[in-house]
Amino acid sequence: MKDVAALAGVSLKTVSRVVNREAGVREELAARVTRAAEQLDYRPNLTASNLRRGDQRTGTIGLLVEDVANEFFSSIHRGVEEVARQRGVAVIAASLDRDPALERDLVAAFASRRVDGLILAPTASEQGYLTNELRSGWPIVCIDRQTTGVDTDSVVTDNRAASAAGVAHLLAHGHRRIGFIGGQSKLATEQDRHAGYIDAMASAAAVVRPHWVHHGAQDSNEAMVAALAMLAWADPPTAIFSGQNLITMGTVRALRELGLAHRVALVGFDDFALADLLEPAITVVAQDARAIGHLAAELLFRRMADPSLPTATHVVPSRLVTRGSGEIRPE
Repeated sequence: MKDVAALAGVSLKTVSRVVNREAGVREELAARVTRAAEQLDYRPNLTASNLRRGDQRTGTIGLLVEDVANEFFSSIHRGVEEVARQRGVAVIAASLDRDPALERDLVAAFASRRVDGLILAPTASEQGYLTNELRSGWPIVCIDRQTTGVDTDSVVTDNRAASAAGVAHLLAHGHRRIGFIGGQSKLATEQDRHAGYIDAMASAAAVVRPHWVHHGAQDSNEAMVAALAMLAWADPPTAIFSGQNLITMGTVRALRELGLAHRVALVGFDDFALADLLEPAITVVAQDARAIGHLAAELLFRRMADPSLPTATHVVPSRLVTRGSGEIRPE
């Protein structure tokens, strides 16, 4: 700042007022300071500035999700960024890779770096380790899944009801032999989506065969293997409900490899890029990931402003998008 002041020919106080966007600086002086700062490639240290004013905030928030490369979570990231940017706050994101130990390590790392708040998509089966952070007043909002063992704000999808609606769609098109391919059964989202599948099948008095249900697919390749095995049975399902976008992609590959893409119906949970351009186009239960990100960020900033607010769980509804694959009737 001293260098900028010397180059601009103004006082250090003037530079400080311009950098901190305080009112009362003449336009000509502000322009000189701005030109000098650009010439010297000066960037203010926001953390030091805040500490000097007694403000402990760093102007950053953390976002921890399963995989930042997954387009569902990248859309959430985008929604969070849009809200944070309006407040001049930066978002730091990292992937948990479904690793509970990594989740705890990254939460600790973000806390030690004094990010002002955290948005977390939990991977661990319980989050009791957050007790000290919450007790210290660190704002935390959970997305996609609710916390277990501690009380936080949460933003989730109507997983059970939405899955039941997707399976009911297949039932309405004449299917009774419907398979289910899901992810890790320890995750609450997987449990809820499987429960929705069971709800819909039970409501139609449709039998669920054990070999029509597969849990544990962690990527599209594992989902493809599961779908191929399921369709190899003597009484294969005539339709499949897939519990996540990567699982849907793997199921599509299996159906195409077997030449069954136009004979076995498919409804997937989560939309994905180019799903509408496949042949047949993929019918999905679409979550509004961007809205989840927006709401989570809004809740986090509200809690940062008033830590005494009561916690609540907010449900963002999903919608069934019919495109063709879910409307194939059994032969």
